[in-house]
Amino acid sequence: MKKFRIALLGLIGVFIFAFTTKDTVSGYEIDDIATDFSLKNIDNKMVSLKDYKDAKGFIVIFTCNHCPYAKAYEDRIVALDKKYKKLGYPVIAINPNNPEKNKEDSFEKMIVRAREKGFTFPYLFDEGQKIYPQYGATKTPHVYILEKTAKGNIVKYIGSIDDNYEDEKEVKVKYVEDAVNSLLKGKEVEVKTTKAIGCSIKA
Repeated sequence: MKKFRIALLGLIGVFIFAFTTKDTVSGYEIDDIATDFSLKNIDNKMVSLKDYKDAKGFIVIFTCNHCPYAKAYEDRIVALDKKYKKLGYPVIAINPNNPEKNKEDSFEKMIVRAREKGFTFPYLFDEGQKIYPQYGATKTPHVYILEKTAKGNIVKYIGSIDDNYEDEKEVKVKYVEDAVNSLLKGKEVEVKTTKAIGCSIKA
């Protein structure tokens, strides 16, 4: 009887672990509707997706200051914003990291970094780290392309910016550009998910 109870408790533990782990790591999948947020920008103003009345969608990128992968992509992120903002798909950058784990990711340092790199887009601070788990972001950078519809902002692509973080000149596939171009043409995104390559988000 005692062995049976131990086995039963072990089985219950497995189920609890499975469900809680799933909830912990779950995030948006393709065609899910992303909820809006209100996060502080580097100008100290709160920014929400609903503020962009004329947007057709969004290129939401979880990134940060200290990560070498994120740094390697900064110029490309600026280029994406300059190219697609006027076409209705602005970049919305979000720093998901806990600054207590790395001081380079503090809000004050975000302001400095944005100025140094000439960011043309909002650079928001996920204070309390409440938004990145909703999305399911795990890396910096990690991209989510949303299409604005009557139903809400629908997730159409999740993953990396392109296929070569080390050398922009060696890029062969521009995942984000291909996805946004398809959406602008009213076509289905062909490559919907890729593996995000970057630093782990610091919780």
